[in-house]
Parts: sequence; C-alpha cells; structure tokens
Amino acid sequence: MENQQSSIKSTMITYGLILGGISVVFQLMLFFLDMHYQQPPAVGIVSIVIMIGLLVYAFIQYKKENEGFLSLSEALKIGLGISLISAIIGIVYSFILTEVLDPATVQKTLDFQFETMRAENPEMTQDQIDMARDMSQKFSGPLIRSAFQLIGALFFGFIISLIGGLIVKKSRPE
Repeated sequence: MENQQSSIKSTMITYGLILGGISVVFQLMLFFLDMHYQQPPAVGIVSIVIMIGLLVYAFIQYKKENEGFLSLSEALKIGLGISLISAIIGIVYSFILTEVLDPATVQKTLDFQFETMRAENPEMTQDQIDMARDMSQKFSGPLIRSAFQLIGALFFGFIISLIGGLIVKKSRPE
C-alpha cells in the first residue's frame, strides 16, 4: 500500500510537470505568433486534447506499474493531482506573461473581445458595451484569473479522469 501511494504521488508529479511544460510551450507558441490574447476556439480544443491524451497516458502507465490494476479512485487522484500541478504551472506562466512578457495582455484581450462583440452585435449601445467592459475589468485581476484557471483545470481534470478512469480501470480481485 505504501508503494502504491508513492507511485501515485510520483505519477502525479511527473505527468503534472509534463502537462504543465507542454501547456507553457503551447502558450509561448501563441505568444510568439501574437495570438495569446485572441483565444480562438481551436486553442481550447487543442488544450483539452493535450490534457485528455496525457491523463489517459498517465493512467495507462500507472496501470502498467501496478500489475495491470487501476481503480477509479486512483485514476481520480492521479488526474486531479496532475491537473492541480499543471494549473499551478499555468498560473505562474500567466503571471509572468501579464507582468513581464506582455503587460498589455489583459487590455489587448478585452479590446479584442469587445471589438468582436461590437461586430457580432451591432445593435448594442455604447453604454452596454462600457458596462460589459467595466464588469470584465473587475474579473480580470490576477487573483480572480488564477482562481478561474485553477477551478477550470480541476473541473476538466475531474471530468476527464472520471471518464478516462472508467475506461482504463481494472479492479484487483478480492
């Protein structure tokens, strides 16, 4: 049992660091292409696909290391641990991006979103747009962004771990 717990912890740390590293490289790629503030739907899809692939791979590797067995609770622990470590790395990267690499990122993002909103909803008044901008600026502080990032990573990590764990699991015989 002690060996299993250390194996779970090492799996979480190893694959959490790998997922965090891949995510940072992907975000840096977007930064260098000057797409880091636009966030098209394809970026979210690619991020989810990377997360799914890495979590399922981690489950399979853990299962190989443990005589071919993986319970659903182990998959959930591993998946949430990997998601948490990756999210922390992502939060640190986001802080570095918005404070060092491109301090205007938040403003660029808001400007881009509101230009898109104005183009898609030409009937919106300037007052409505200004009110939406004020509300968005309130929610764009570093702590709130970090909280949303952490909650989002854990939410998707839980869903992916639940589904992936149900697919990959193999219980030990009693």
